[in-house]
Amino acid sequence: MAFETASVSLPSASLFRFPPNPNSGFIPPPPAGSTSFAPPINIPDHVYNAVLDPKVPLTIAAVYAVTAKALNAYNKSTGKKPWAISKTLAFRWFVIAHNIFLAVYSAWTWWGMLGTMRRTIVSPLGPQGTSGFLDSLCQINGPAGLGNAAFFKDETNSWHTYSPDAVLAEDGTPSRFAAGRMWNEGLAFYGWLFYLSKFYEVFDTLIILAKGKFSSTLQTYHHAGAMMCMWAGIRYMSVPIWIFVFFNSFIHAIMYTYYTVTAFNIRVPMIIKRSLTTMQITQFLVGASCAMVHSFINYSIPVIAGSPTDAPASAASADANNTVVAATGHLIDNVKGGFARQNMPCITSSGQTFAVWLNVFYLAPLTYLFVSFFIESYLRRSNANQSGRRGANAGVAARRLSNNVQLAEKASVEREVYGETNEAVVDEAKTANGRCSGAGSDFGATDTMEAYQ
Repeated sequence: MAFETASVSLPSASLFRFPPNPNSGFIPPPPAGSTSFAPPINIPDHVYNAVLDPKVPLTIAAVYAVTAKALNAYNKSTGKKPWAISKTLAFRWFVIAHNIFLAVYSAWTWWGMLGTMRRTIVSPLGPQGTSGFLDSLCQINGPAGLGNAAFFKDETNSWHTYSPDAVLAEDGTPSRFAAGRMWNEGLAFYGWLFYLSKFYEVFDTLIILAKGKFSSTLQTYHHAGAMMCMWAGIRYMSVPIWIFVFFNSFIHAIMYTYYTVTAFNIRVPMIIKRSLTTMQITQFLVGASCAMVHSFINYSIPVIAGSPTDAPASAASADANNTVVAATGHLIDNVKGGFARQNMPCITSSGQTFAVWLNVFYLAPLTYLFVSFFIESYLRRSNANQSGRRGANAGVAARRLSNNVQLAEKASVEREVYGETNEAVVDEAKTANGRCSGAGSDFGATDTMEAYQ
């Protein structure tokens, strides 16, 4: 029996509360080897819980921001002189190993999440229809099957289910051994590790600073914000966090592979660089849009008439005349045989809502940054290329422009990745300019970098 009804409506105002309800909790993944879908590595529950304490990301983000600011001041006082360690062979190999590690780890995370999605996402063309598809995306706890999910409700401060089967554990929380939904099938494990990886990624900033450069305010915002967004998504088991883990790990796998290649001074075609930037912009736009949409989606699920439904920690019973009583107070709008049609919102708790909108507002300035970078680095350069070729000294200008585009690309990569100008490349561009004559003398690495100062 397919329940095809899906609708869009404004979320309840009660979901927008701060601080969000702390009682929705989070559930560690099943122990390694305990089920067919258990993670390959066992994470002790006390460790899993400890790092999701809000003091952890807040402290690390604050220390990171203060340290970056202090080291910027130090680099300024030394005239942006590279640290001695940055000139060693060990440092160079550390940078390469850092990029390789993040590339491999990100690819592993993406592959693990791909398996999770394949096992849990229901096709909208299947027997459960659109409702089954939305249910598999929106509800990440409980056993598989339309209407069998477990979800937290702020109104009762407890977990609920519409399933007539035993879905909740003895403590009233969703079972960590239930199969068929995203959280137990992989998101609890891969998402938690991805959250931890955001702490390690601050080495990107330390590499910049060690080279005597400045870490931009936007870069500090990017790393600190990623820590908080991933924390919120995992801490409150917010549905759209799978988007962040799945797509961001894919982009990072490509991005850090690209950084590894460039670390060996291998020239990468411009089309690959442009495609990478386009993918990042698309990730921000699509990710933020999809996350936001979760707050507005509702769909229908079947509820078996005459059976216990919407049970909190203990089983509820149907009323005397064998009809379904929903503790939420929602009206059952249609009954077909033994089934009732129950409206189900995609987002059910203030914690999930907080995580959704924190991610949306975090991504807005990052999207602006990458769109600006794309315009300045590619579209503006393309226009300058066309103008240079129309000049009287088109041949000389074109050769000069080609050289400077290569130098600008080399510098732009450094700027896109690390947020600062590559002075050596700029100096190289100036030297090249001194050896050339003709139109287009103002275009090159310096112009491209000045756009981001």
